Amino acid sequence: MNQQKMMIDNIKKTNMISAKCMRIVAVILLLGFVYCLLFSKYDATLLRIFFGSAIFVALIPSLLVNIFKLDSQKSIGVFVILCITVSATLMLTLLSVHVYAIMLFPILMASLYYNQTLVLFASLFMSCGIVISNLVGFKYRAVFISYPTDSFDVMIMEFIVPQILVVFALSVVSYFIVQRNSMTLNSAIDTSRTMQSNQNGLVYALSEISESKSKFTGEHIKRVAEYMRVLGRASGFDEEYVEMLSTAAMAHDIGKLMISEDILEKTGKLTDEEYQIMKSHVLYGEALLNRCPGQLMHIACVLAKEHHEKWDGTGYLGMKGEEISYIARLIAVCDVFDALTANRSYKKGWSLEDAHDEIVRQAGKSFDPAVVRLFIRHFDEFRAIHERIPDKDKY
Repeated sequence: MNQQKMMIDNIKKTNMISAKCMRIVAVILLLGFVYCLLFSKYDATLLRIFFGSAIFVALIPSLLVNIFKLDSQKSIGVFVILCITVSATLMLTLLSVHVYAIMLFPILMASLYYNQTLVLFASLFMSCGIVISNLVGFKYRAVFISYPTDSFDVMIMEFIVPQILVVFALSVVSYFIVQRNSMTLNSAIDTSRTMQSNQNGLVYALSEISESKSKFTGEHIKRVAEYMRVLGRASGFDEEYVEMLSTAAMAHDIGKLMISEDILEKTGKLTDEEYQIMKSHVLYGEALLNRCPGQLMHIACVLAKEHHEKWDGTGYLGMKGEEISYIARLIAVCDVFDALTANRSYKKGWSLEDAHDEIVRQAGKSFDPAVVRLFIRHFDEFRAIHERIPDKDKY
């Protein structure tokens, strides 16, 4: 997974969590409204206005993230902080000292994001909210009967200043926590990129060794990888999985490392015994890869084992239909198409049109009909890849 993809995924997850937290806040506000309506001396209309406004604002992040699907936007974090600040300000204005804890919510929400700037913004926004709520509450203290003082100086020194200091102190703590978490995340991303790069390089190196042993060229594995990329996208896989699928496809014949060159390069027909040995390369491939960690290697293991399976069950291992992994059904088409069109020391490659027709004829026999339909729709892309990556060796 590349760094940009990891960052986008992290933003999406954080935005989803933030939206869920804001829904929880909305539920808490609703419960608070019911309690105040039943047990407080506040005017019911005033309660409806303030609580209704606060609940509506608290639900805006869910509207943006879950309804409009803007979960990958960085700016959602700013909207979340603004929304929780507005809701907190409304509650502080209405209920004053009874809900002081809510002034810390924007800082806590900002801490969900690995963004120090957002923590500072949350601190600034909430400080402004504290000042506004106290000024409004003081000016209209006859309406907001819970406001605790009639003195402007007392309001400033005993309420506004201490509240802002508490917000500032929590912001400092959150700032350094976020800084530490951000460093940890970046380190994890770098490690992931290094591991992915190493795996890709290892797969390609082993695949080239396998192909060179049978005197094929590296262009075969490059073409199969590109064909798999086409069918992977056509199948609706996300780009990250398509990249892994393309890379893993290069190792589909890695089991040939364990097969004698005399068999691999025999120009005549293989004996029954030799054919059984040749077929065993799929099991050798599985054995080489099945203990390797990571999703990429797991995909490579599946492709190495099942790429010679046929839809009608006449393949190397006798797997049939849906028993065969979908990705192995994809590579079966890619591998056969490239094998048919490639020149080898023992045969001349077919024309692209003849290979196309053969793939179509084998739908429902050798190949999954659904995969063949994808192949037909994207045949022009197969043609372009074949022309872009020709064999270098002349047979």
